[in-house]
Amino acid sequence: MTEPVEPRTHEALEELIATVALLRAPGGCPWDADQTHESLVQYLVEESWELIDAIESGDRAEMIEELGDVLYQVLFHADIAAHTADAAFDIDDVARHMTAKMVSRHPHVFGDREAQTADDVVAFWEDLKAEEKPHRTSVLDGVPRGMPALALAQKLLGKAEKAGVTVDVTAPDAAVSPSTEDELGRLLFELAASARSQGLDAERALRGALRTFEQEVRDVESAAAASLAPEAG
Repeated sequence: MTEPVEPRTHEALEELIATVALLRAPGGCPWDADQTHESLVQYLVEESWELIDAIESGDRAEMIEELGDVLYQVLFHADIAAHTADAAFDIDDVARHMTAKMVSRHPHVFGDREAQTADDVVAFWEDLKAEEKPHRTSVLDGVPRGMPALALAQKLLGKAEKAGVTVDVTAPDAAVSPSTEDELGRLLFELAASARSQGLDAERALRGALRTFEQEVRDVESAAAASLAPEAG
């Protein structure tokens, strides 16, 4: 069993936490004081996408800046909660919960289970998540529907495979069967351009197809559960 890493002091992080608190305190910034969890959602999404851009560009300075922006959003939300009567949690509660979750999710590091490959670890996670959230009856439960349609499609397809549902990807024409990400990117771009020229919304169209696919997966799960249910009488 791996021993927990000895905690270090993080003066700069503590200073940032104090800065957030000061800006939101009486006499601080009126804009910061007026924000809510809901009003900050748009900024969390924007900052996350800016971080993705920085990661993809490989620019170290931009990554530091954008990671800081995302971190600031986390601290901002925690400070709001710390001063909201019906929320009553702070950044320490968030960190404490996350530490417990990571220890639980890594029994091969903090416990006596063994994992030789990344696939072994993923299998642990699936088992543990099922134990942690017994109210979820579908592999699709918990997938955030606010994801961009393409990212959501990838996520749903991966989840659906666990329910034994796959999509026939046999392409009749090699021209529409890209073998590299560059080819795939170009094909997706051309499809989006074609849709726009015809007055079609590519994002909405894909979301519609995903709703249909999700129902198909849930139907398969319901049928499988019904077949395993004990007969009455």
